[in-house]
Amino acid sequence: MPQNVFTPPLIGRDEELARLAGVLERTRAGEARAVLLAGDAGVGKTRVLDEVAARAAAAGTTVLTGHCVDLGDVGLPYLPFTEILGALTADERFADVLAGHPVVDRLLGAGTDAVRDVGGRLRLFEGMAALLADLSDTAPLLLVLEDLHWADQSSRDLLRFLLSRGIVQRPAGGAPGHRLAVLASYRADDLHRRHPLRPLLAELVRLPSVERLELQPMADAEVTRLVRALEARPLPETTVRRIVERAEGNAFYAEELLAATDTEAGGVPSGLADVLLIRVEQLSDTAQQVLRTAAVAGRRVEHELLRDAVRLAEDELESALREAVGRQLLVAGDGDTYAFRHALAREAVYADLLPGERARLHGAFARLLAAGGRPENAAERAHHHRESHELAEALAASMEAADHAQRVGAPAEELRHLEAVLDLWAAVESAARPWGEGVDRVTLTLRASAAAAHAGDTHRAVALARSALAGVGQDADSELAARVRYTLAGNLMNVDSLSAAFAHSSEALAMIPAEPPSPTWVWAAATHVMAARHVGDNDTALRVARQALGAAEELGLTDAQADLMVSLALLEGGGRQSAGGRERLREARELARRSGNAQVEGRALFNLAIGSFEAGALEECVPWVTEGLDRARRAGLLSSLYPLEMRYLRLLVLYALGRWDECLGAVAEDAEVLPAAGVYTVGPALYVSVARGDLMGATERAEALLKGPFDWMAALVAGIVLTDAAALRGDPPGAVARLRSTVEALTDEAGNRPYVTVRLAALALSAVADAACAARLTGDEAAARRWAGTAAELEELARPTVLPEEGGARQGPEGLAWLARVEAERIRAVSGPDVAAWEKAVAAFAYGDVYERARCRLRLAEALLVAERREEAAAEAGAARETAVRLGAAALLERVDALVRRGRLTEPAAEGTMANRASPLTAREQDVLRLLARGRSNRQIGEELFISGKTASVHVSNILGKLGAASRTEAVAIAYRLGLVTPEPTASP
Repeated sequence: MPQNVFTPPLIGRDEELARLAGVLERTRAGEARAVLLAGDAGVGKTRVLDEVAARAAAAGTTVLTGHCVDLGDVGLPYLPFTEILGALTADERFADVLAGHPVVDRLLGAGTDAVRDVGGRLRLFEGMAALLADLSDTAPLLLVLEDLHWADQSSRDLLRFLLSRGIVQRPAGGAPGHRLAVLASYRADDLHRRHPLRPLLAELVRLPSVERLELQPMADAEVTRLVRALEARPLPETTVRRIVERAEGNAFYAEELLAATDTEAGGVPSGLADVLLIRVEQLSDTAQQVLRTAAVAGRRVEHELLRDAVRLAEDELESALREAVGRQLLVAGDGDTYAFRHALAREAVYADLLPGERARLHGAFARLLAAGGRPENAAERAHHHRESHELAEALAASMEAADHAQRVGAPAEELRHLEAVLDLWAAVESAARPWGEGVDRVTLTLRASAAAAHAGDTHRAVALARSALAGVGQDADSELAARVRYTLAGNLMNVDSLSAAFAHSSEALAMIPAEPPSPTWVWAAATHVMAARHVGDNDTALRVARQALGAAEELGLTDAQADLMVSLALLEGGGRQSAGGRERLREARELARRSGNAQVEGRALFNLAIGSFEAGALEECVPWVTEGLDRARRAGLLSSLYPLEMRYLRLLVLYALGRWDECLGAVAEDAEVLPAAGVYTVGPALYVSVARGDLMGATERAEALLKGPFDWMAALVAGIVLTDAAALRGDPPGAVARLRSTVEALTDEAGNRPYVTVRLAALALSAVADAACAARLTGDEAAARRWAGTAAELEELARPTVLPEEGGARQGPEGLAWLARVEAERIRAVSGPDVAAWEKAVAAFAYGDVYERARCRLRLAEALLVAERREEAAAEAGAARETAVRLGAAALLERVDALVRRGRLTEPAAEGTMANRASPLTAREQDVLRLLARGRSNRQIGEELFISGKTASVHVSNILGKLGAASRTEAVAIAYRLGLVTPEPTASP
């Protein structure tokens, strides 16, 4: 049925169109590009894309468009790409290209091979990329994806692959790239804080081939032009002005407000929904019925499906559609479909339906879709059956949708559909369940737990595995009972419930005989090895790992073999820090890669990265982290355990290397999209905040990490931040208390203290040593002895975690560096700054921690001043200052400048205040006077200013003479009166 659809004029947007035209021009020259087009609902994204697509098509570019659809909580895997493939298969011009790419059959539902494994999913992604690449070789290709805010997770993952590792990348060697442009739109105002699209956008905009273009509201003058262009009849100025005011720069709002002026009431409704519904009410009853039915179908509906659902004769339906199209509520699309001109119109009509009417229409669509017999529409059928309260049918469709999601490699959608099945299970009698006895609630729950783990939702995986365990009866199959237990054990380790994990893995291993070997026993053993290692039972872990590795090799279980090799690399020899351990980890990574098991590969890559870090090879750590995160990204596993650990490690390396702004930038992208289990990964950003002087902000965020259920890594991060902040505030009791409470919380059940103990001790000791030195300066020898005793206790607490007496592994360069600082701080607390101790600490941090090395250089400069090695002290202070300035480390800079001033290591360019400029005293005499005002003796003045007591006495005599004072007390009084010194504020009680 041909339609004359009025297309509103494109007003303004010249700058945006020019920018997009430039993108297409670069694409035609062989530079693949992508643009993410953002804007509020109704701002004109679709109109701009239509204009660009029309211009591109006129220039000989192949234009393919895919739409994302809002189906509530129902995922429709790969929907926009399926639509694109459907359009390609319907066009004979592309038959030869499509014949070489079976991915078409896979995504259109014709494939029967499962792609639950990540390798199959990756092949699907690579196949889609290859297809688009071949199409772009034939002619320039423009891929338009609309409404990404409704995209299912699988579509988001595929888009991520195409833009980050697929075809929108410049080939090596300067060769021309693919002639492909991707334009993807999304509603910026729909992206709430936890919207699943946010992390993808944050990731994509960092790619050099991807740019973001936001459509801002139109200027009032442009809205005025639009309104007058839309309406042929003259409009009163007051009407135009009112529409412009109400539209607030939104083109769609302006159009709807203008259309509403046709109503007999003559007024403009207060809300846009009211405007839309008034336009609907202007239609005939039949057209309203068609529109309401179409709203239940979704944004787009096929003509035949709509006809069968509305139950109208063809001529009545065509008349009603003509009316709705003429009123600009529906538009005719390709493939004999109709769509709401804007999603807001569909939402308004749907919300206005009566509950009974809505349920009836959903039921009608469910039955019509079922009659079509297409497996790929199972998700839609499940949605319609649920909304129509047809529970048995919803259960069956949800199960079918879960199976389809599994086949196309969409674990998040599989999980949602399986959870829908579990939710409906009790409400549907067993006789009405559409499968045999082979499917039970425990098996489905275990499958859902596996899907949750694969999708990275570890806490949900634990809850589902516990539910499965609760459902296992006494007469359950032993292999199933073991699988439930070792699955639960693996999930519990991911949330730091280690003793419970060991108990469940022990039960699982005991349920299955080791001989003859079976895959179930091998995986139960692999899980038990990790659990045993976590609780400190290394003998058991080694014995079981060696036995299981032989069984895995015999059975050809390559991924289990790789997993066990990772465990053995951690348990044998020098561990992952050693060259041998890392070589074994590389072998494990290759085995895991060949098997296609991304989770085991991620474990190997994480241990390669952290092993490099612990060995002090920070630069070597970076590529392993990058590879691990890239692999996880391609597999859709960025929120799972090892990728989260690698996110923290990546930021920690950036922090240690002094790339602080890069660290903060990466945190800003992650912070709002991290799962609850991953909030600790922002830790290095908090370390930066402390160093840059934001003690209050960092403290508040660190304390927030300690709220809720205990999280080991969150407690570690909070302990570092809060201990360092207390030390910088000059609160040694607070720093020591925080150190002790953190170590206690992180100590395992066997009494093993965490490796971080040495770092916490060093941070607390800096405040303790300051207190001891201050006490000696004021002559409080009792306090000095107490603080020296505390320093000795903290060194004793830390040393065994770095240099265990027997059995345990020594820490690498990082741990040794922190221990060197602990020793130097303890000496400072007992007897004062020691040059040799601080030289050792500075050298130890040369492995790569820029900030901590600078902090040690400050202490070394202080020790050199005490030893009257002024030139060397000036050099060390200068180096520390340069680092502090470069990093923006305000706390360090302040302390360096204070040392330089007190030690007169450089002459100030000018005195800062009028009082100083008018003072009869020299700069050094001003320093002496300030200490004189604090009641310091000549000896104490000398110690603090790194001069002898005799020299201090000379300065005091000069001050008395210049001020005409007979005594020290009188000199201070005169100085206050002249403004040469100001009273210092007293501390609050």
